[in-house]
Amino acid sequence: MAANQLSSGDVIADRRADYAKMMAEGGDFTAAAELMEQALELTPAWAAGWFRLGEFAEKAGAREKAAAAYRKVAELDADGMFGAPLKLALLGVDAVPDQPPGRYVEQLFDDYAHRFDKALTERLQYSVPQRLAALVRTTGRRFSSAVDLGCGTGLFGVEVRDIADHLEGYDLSRNMLREAGEKQVYDHLDQADLTATPEASGLFADGFALNRADLVSAADVLMYLGDLAPFFRIASALAAERAVLAFSVEEGSESVPYALQPSLRYAHGKTYVETLLKEHGFALQASEHLTIRMDGGKPVPGILFLALRID
Repeated sequence: MAANQLSSGDVIADRRADYAKMMAEGGDFTAAAELMEQALELTPAWAAGWFRLGEFAEKAGAREKAAAAYRKVAELDADGMFGAPLKLALLGVDAVPDQPPGRYVEQLFDDYAHRFDKALTERLQYSVPQRLAALVRTTGRRFSSAVDLGCGTGLFGVEVRDIADHLEGYDLSRNMLREAGEKQVYDHLDQADLTATPEASGLFADGFALNRADLVSAADVLMYLGDLAPFFRIASALAAERAVLAFSVEEGSESVPYALQPSLRYAHGKTYVETLLKEHGFALQASEHLTIRMDGGKPVPGILFLALRID
């Protein structure tokens, strides 16, 4: 990601980093890591360089060197843009964080926004917006106020615009919101943080009321969260009586509530999700297993959920 985009500010270090990248592209990750170490001797405060060293060392099988590099990234990258805690968790040297760093998720989708639709629909066989909208349509309802959480570029909004009188979209990434705005299907778009408390999330500012929505959706966003309790608190605060809640998760093992995947996304157990639904006043109406997308040529299993606010 950004590790390949940010300069060290030193011409010689950048040249060695470029050589390292060439070695990595040729499959010699050990040599690539050695060249990155030389570059970092010149620029020891270069967070992106340490991240790149971590990736090369990891691919070379040098786990201790990779872990040390990612720890250096975490030390230098106070905002968490590179997601070093996730890398350390996957290496098994730190616990899996309950949530990824917000700056990491924001940067990820800011970088991805302009090619998001094409990549998902043409290369990854992505169909969550259509499938989730079809599940919502089984209710036979028209919605006076719908809130699309983690709306991204608006792919789900396009699918439900005709059955929503008022449609709001929220995302952490401003670039994603810009892309969604170009589709001209939302009545309101704004930035929001689904890991925050409802009061701090950005969803209830400027006179936007509690319990205003009779449809709350989250299409393909919860895999970028670990602990889902904050999301369900927000959904409960948004949902009116008898509101529909529709969302997707990547399907995980039932042995743990959630697990971090090599993709740096989270997979969630079905029982864990169902338990949170009950705890936050929702009754499960339907669920559907499906392939969410392809990843590295392999199908990613997921689950769609449809629930009803009952208290």
